[in-house]
Order: sequence, then C-alpha cells, then structure tokens
Amino acid sequence: MLDSFYITIFNHYKKALGKRSIKLALIYINMLTLSIAFALAAFFLAFAKQMKMQIMSNTKFWVLMTLASIFLIFMNWMRYNGKKRTILNAKSKHSNTSIYLLWIIPIACFAIAAILLQV
Repeated sequence: MLDSFYITIFNHYKKALGKRSIKLALIYINMLTLSIAFALAAFFLAFAKQMKMQIMSNTKFWVLMTLASIFLIFMNWMRYNGKKRTILNAKSKHSNTSIYLLWIIPIACFAIAAILLQV
C-alpha cells in the first residue's frame, strides 16, 4: 500500500518537478509512515491512561517516538533509494487515486494523534 502511494506521488510530480519529485515523494512517504506510527502510539498511550496503567513516563514516550521516527526515516530512505524505486515504477499500474486524498491522509493521522494525546 505504501509503495503504491509513493509511486503515485512520484509519478504525479515527475513531469512538473523532474528529479526533485524523488525528494518530494520521499518526504511524503516519511510523513505518512510517521503520522501512522504517531497515531498508533498516541492510541496506545491514551488506552494505557484510560486503563490506569503506568507503562512509561511522557519523557520516555517522546524519546521512544523520536528513536522510532529516526528508524522509520532511515528505513524509508534505504527502501526507496535507487533500484527499488525503478522496480516499483516498472511494476506499478496507474491508479486513479486523488492526489488531494493522498495529502490528506497524513494530515488526518496527525489530527487523530493530537486528539488522542489530549485524552
């Protein structure tokens, strides 16, 4: 699923931006994976608070999220760099996914995470 989102963003902006579309697609996929991870972490943190479980302090939570974010960014950089991108581009079928919907997904995940952190 993430691969198809990456290729859709890459192909959409390739005509207008050229080589800069690679960086934009990588920024998008990093934003998407980080927003999903952040929403999941916020859900589990809110769930633990509602169940009155003291799993970790807020400081430890943010340190763990920072480390996970660095890991996800490095993993995406390695995954979508060079040969993998060309293979995905060759295998991809053109999808009719709206570019606006693709940009709304990470924003919505961040919004859900912000709501869950307020609980």
